[in-house]
Amino acid sequence: MKVVIKKLPPLEVAYIRRTGSYFEPQDHWGKLLNWSIENKLYPPEQSFIGISLDNPELVASHKCRHDACVTIPENFDKEKHHDVQFKKLDGGTYGLYQFYDEPHKLSEAYQYMYVEWLPNSEYDADYDRDNLEFCLNNVAEDLDGKLKVDLFVPIKKI
Repeated sequence: MKVVIKKLPPLEVAYIRRTGSYFEPQDHWGKLLNWSIENKLYPPEQSFIGISLDNPELVASHKCRHDACVTIPENFDKEKHHDVQFKKLDGGTYGLYQFYDEPHKLSEAYQYMYVEWLPNSEYDADYDRDNLEFCLNNVAEDLDGKLKVDLFVPIKKI
């Protein structure tokens, strides 16, 4: 498994939050996708990003929070939109792991990054920033039913 060090700029996103198990259907993605199409926010100009805010090993699954996000351009008029929330994601240094597998195996990628790669690297996790899951495909349209995600884990030099 290969990890590449990447710098990301700060990103402004629109998002919809869902609370519940990460392994149950997540209708907030559909809502965000419809909203982003209505507002002409889609790849390649914009990116879809998932943010799992809680560790399911430490937080009860029904309390786990997930943000479905889409990046927005600098001049986007946020005042007109009350059906989504907005926030800025911190830029900085990240360890990038490119994941392409069955969706339920994404937790194994997190395990690898935090349990194997980080302790053997020259970096520590930066818990002041969120992990970012850049979604690169629609798993429902993938011929193998696989999820393609660029997993960005925030890091800092030891």
